[in-house]
Amino acid sequence: MKTRITFILLLTSIFTFAQSTISGKVVDQKGKPVAGANIYIDGTYDGATSSETGDFSFQTTETGNKFIVVSFLLFETFKQEIDVANYKDQTIKLRENVNTLDAVVITAGTLESGDKARVSVLKPLDIVTTAGSAGNIIAALQTLPGTQNVGEDGRLFVRGGEASETQTFVDGIRVAQPYGATTNNLPTRSRFSPFLFSGIAFSTGGYSAEYGEALSSVLLLNTNDEEDHEKTDISFMTVGLGLGNTQKFKKSSLSVNMMYVNLAPYQAVIPQNVDWNNPYQSLGGETVYRYNFTNGIFKLYASFDSEKFDLNQKNINFENPIRTDMNNNNFYLNSSYKGTFGTGWQLTSGISYGYSKNKITYNITDVDNNENAAQLKLKLQKKVSNYFKLSFGTDYFITKFNENVNDNVSIDVANGYDSNIFAAYTEADILFSKKLAMKVGLRYSNNSLLNENNIAPRASLAYKVSKSSQFSFAYGDFSQTPVVDYIKYSKYHQFESEKARHYILNYQFTKPGQTFRAEAYYKEYDNLVQYDTKNIEYNSVFNNNGSGYAKGIDLFWRDSNLYKNLEYWISYSYIDSERQYKNFPNMATPSFVANHSLSVVTKYFITDWKSQIGFTNSFSSGRPYNDPNQTQFMNGKTKSYNSLSFNWAYLLTTQKILYFSVSNILGTQNIFGYDYAKLPDPNGVYQRQAVVPTADRFFFVGFFWTISQNKNENQLKNL
Repeated sequence: MKTRITFILLLTSIFTFAQSTISGKVVDQKGKPVAGANIYIDGTYDGATSSETGDFSFQTTETGNKFIVVSFLLFETFKQEIDVANYKDQTIKLRENVNTLDAVVITAGTLESGDKARVSVLKPLDIVTTAGSAGNIIAALQTLPGTQNVGEDGRLFVRGGEASETQTFVDGIRVAQPYGATTNNLPTRSRFSPFLFSGIAFSTGGYSAEYGEALSSVLLLNTNDEEDHEKTDISFMTVGLGLGNTQKFKKSSLSVNMMYVNLAPYQAVIPQNVDWNNPYQSLGGETVYRYNFTNGIFKLYASFDSEKFDLNQKNINFENPIRTDMNNNNFYLNSSYKGTFGTGWQLTSGISYGYSKNKITYNITDVDNNENAAQLKLKLQKKVSNYFKLSFGTDYFITKFNENVNDNVSIDVANGYDSNIFAAYTEADILFSKKLAMKVGLRYSNNSLLNENNIAPRASLAYKVSKSSQFSFAYGDFSQTPVVDYIKYSKYHQFESEKARHYILNYQFTKPGQTFRAEAYYKEYDNLVQYDTKNIEYNSVFNNNGSGYAKGIDLFWRDSNLYKNLEYWISYSYIDSERQYKNFPNMATPSFVANHSLSVVTKYFITDWKSQIGFTNSFSSGRPYNDPNQTQFMNGKTKSYNSLSFNWAYLLTTQKILYFSVSNILGTQNIFGYDYAKLPDPNGVYQRQAVVPTADRFFFVGFFWTISQNKNENQLKNL
């Protein structure tokens, strides 16, 4: 009996001594306690949140020297190497981020994520740890207010605008082809792997004069300025394989990421609502090279994708399915330099080149197209004083598009266009006081293809009513060349730029662990393209007489104080939008607009299990569709959309992660809309077929392993 008791005591003591207690207090520069700060051991789930008195305490099984990290929105992030066994009752003093604390920040129409964001609604990890996002930047952004979840498309729809009205920029340089290959009612996803980016700024309207050619929104992706460690990332997934490596040199670093995706094994185990001949396959990669000069940094970013799939799609207008064989090759190159010179001057310059080639076969009809797009950029910025900053610059966009259509019987036509756009802009940031700030700008552009000039004023104003809350207002004029589906027929028709005008009123409240945003907006459209045929054709009669509007309210609430280790956010959007464009006979709500959208995202950290679990529920009211059996245009409405997704990340060791996720775990039978026959049947009825998701559920399992010398790096930020 004594032996048994001794053995139990020995096991208990071993378990007890296997854990170390980390404790201390977080204070500001004046010694006042900081409540709500996040304290954790880098590369683990071991951590805690400081109490109202600034105190914290947690246990960890880590040993030796590790890095402790303390982060809080209003302070600079603290990081220090510690001896885990002896780190008790320590005082950590955070340095205030003066710009964030003291000065008002213009927030109207802008949602930011990243360590450098002055007002961040999302953390860097949120982009890829949101349940249902599956590592897709766009899917994560669709949980934010102002966006529409258009499941049959997969791209970013913002405040009543089509996906083409949002432009993507990497390090300030435009990406002409930001999405992967797709076909009718088959959703696409972003081409970019999230782990190469340190911050994201997503504008829902009223954006800076620095950016143009977008009616609704810009998405700014900023690559990491530098890497701290050399490492190798290995990924094994149910849909493919991934390999990444980072090398760090004295003044430079190189990151390379490769990914192979093949849905054939997954399709064999879990069939989808798609009749594949050859399921989707892709091989792609990205690389970022960085070189740090004394007064600046040079970055070279490059990515490529090769994608293919072959499927049969049922079409209500044909007895037999239409076979679609798609092959896409894409390349993107971006180089940029950002540095300082003289007294208070900052220079930003860059050049990008994008190439996309599609070879598509619809039954016997071949469609081949290719696009070459480039941008040259130069921007100068001068900080005249702490209260006034002036920036100005130029852009030059070059786009060449060619398309050949051959039905191998009687049709063999070629269309395309050659566009050159020159733009110049200037913008001033004025800080009247720590409570009042203004940004005013003007953008000029000349479009050689459309033979027109545009001048677009932009202005925004912010006033801080208290330490935690402020109001912002933004106004702007925006123009954009019509999309390729129209402009490729420019040799037959003269087009004009489409235009939009934004008015945005924003209120934002922030305090430790909590953020609330409320935004009301009104957007009016002019010069939208119209045509007089059922489908877009070269002999359609086009005009720019279309118009429309979008108005609504967006609400966002994020909280990490409700319960220990729990973070959640709630997004709600109401929108009223109508347009008379395309072949619409009258003003009507487009089929991609749902009046009400609601997203609830939760993340819970279970430290004892070394796990993070997450749930995302996305809801939207029914979307309109046109039923030709009725006299009123766009009078139909789908049932409401609802999808509940789940994910679980389990830390096997510091550098090995097992990840599982499933979308739409309840198996809700969602319907995105209906396709109707072009002609009625013998009874005079137009038959229809439902547009449904490609799969009722999507399961994902992955094993992620990081190899590095410091043993603290892992792929938590990639999941």
